[in-house]
Order: sequence, then structure tokens, then C-alpha cells
Amino acid sequence: MSPVSPIIDAWMQHPTPRFMAEPWLDSLRRWTGNDFAGPWPLDATLAAMDEGRVAVGLISAWVGPMGALVTNDEVAAWVAQAQGRLVGIGSVDITRPMEAVRELRRCVKQLGFRGVRLLPWLWELPPTHPRFYPVYAECCELGVPFCTQVGHTGPLKPSEFGRPIPYIDQVALDFPELVIVGGHIGYPWTEEMIAVCTKHRNVYIDTSAYTVKRYPPALVQYLAAHGRKKVLFGSNWPMIAPKHALAGLETLGLDDEARALFLAGNARRVFELA
Repeated sequence: MSPVSPIIDAWMQHPTPRFMAEPWLDSLRRWTGNDFAGPWPLDATLAAMDEGRVAVGLISAWVGPMGALVTNDEVAAWVAQAQGRLVGIGSVDITRPMEAVRELRRCVKQLGFRGVRLLPWLWELPPTHPRFYPVYAECCELGVPFCTQVGHTGPLKPSEFGRPIPYIDQVALDFPELVIVGGHIGYPWTEEMIAVCTKHRNVYIDTSAYTVKRYPPALVQYLAAHGRKKVLFGSNWPMIAPKHALAGLETLGLDDEARALFLAGNARRVFELA
């Protein structure tokens, strides 16, 4: 593979033992045949990026009802150690709306993070629930994307709240200024996610959790044509290594522009990376 530009991975985690011990990851362990056993020094994540020719990875905190599985301060420390290879994406506790807003503000203004990620399935609430709305408003004020998961839930949690229609569609209608990045391509509702991205100027897809060989035909067609500015590469490391996620990229038949936008250009623009 000879990418026409440096690769930016829009969805990564540098895992903690707390994160990897969660029982809802059992389904992913079965599907991948990987027990994700540690230890996980930062060098392991950076080595996986090198192997996949990823120049920059966006790594996120994980906060849910059980508490912080990956804290914002842990992410900030890894970003500092990685010397420009990693960019932070924060997470917040939506059960305390004003604290969530203040923490998001800290993540962006003090820690230098470029967005926030919240997973509705982790909270077992739809993204249209009022608890999310203060975060959306603050994202608009700060000018940073809201990152989430669309599609079914691989972990052992309900999938209903990953439906692009009606949920992402309604959020985009309520907050037209909000930049939304829906990870995991929306399967089995990928065509719904494509429709929502086409409808709304500020809604995007990332391909995390799927290898090139598993992209649905509708996504490939969208990526190659009128959706070339709407799709970002993501791996979902450590569940899928970037090199494995991108294997067979040449089979998609992308022209140079679509390939460059997919691998880096769209992420650089959406997250306002240098």
C-alpha cells in the first residue's frame, strides 16, 4: 500500500486494564479470536500505528455509567508523551449536565482535545435524550465535533440507539451547527447513515471497526463518488489494527483525490488538525 498522503486514524483507544476487563467486550473477543490481553504500554499503540503507516491517531477517553474506563487526564498524558502522534478526544458524564459541560470545556481549552465522544449504547439512552443536549450545545460553542457510534453494538449492549434514523437525523436537525462523526459505518443501517450524511452538511461517517474487505457496497460507492468528502478512515484499535483495517485498500478503486480525502484529508478538515 502506498498512500498518497499520511494516514489519520479517526477512532482509536489506548486501553487501560479497566477498559479491557469490561465483560461486555466478551462478544468482541469471540468474533476476533483476540483476548486483548495486555500489558498495553504506549509503545504498543505507536508501533501499531507505524505498522499501518498512520501518522496521527485520535484517541478517546471512555466515560459511562460505570465511571471512567479511560480518563481524560490519562488521554492527555499519552498525547503529551507521543510527541505529536496522538490527538485527544474527550468524554464526559452526562448524568451531571453542568459538570459535563465544564469538563468538555476543560478538555478543549486546557487539554487541547479536538472533540468529545459519547456512546449512547454505553448509557442505554438514545442520542436524542435531553441529557446529551447540553454537550451538543457546548460542542457548537467550542467548535469541536461530537463523535459517536452508529449501527449495531458489537459489545453486549442494546443496539437500538445506534439507528441513524431517527436519532442522528433528529440531532442534526436540532443542532445544524453541530459536526457529528458517526463511527462504525452504521451497519446494518449503513444506507440510512449515508442518507443522513447526504442530507446534513455537518454529518460524517468513519469506518472504524470494519476492515476494507467488509465495507458494504453502498459505502464504497458513496466513498468513491459524491461522499468522498464525508467518510473518514478509522480502525478501532486495539480491536482492529490499522494495517489490518486497511488491507486491500487498492481493491476499492478509489481515485487519488478520494483516497487522499479518506485516509487523511477529511479528518484533518473535520477535526481542524494542522
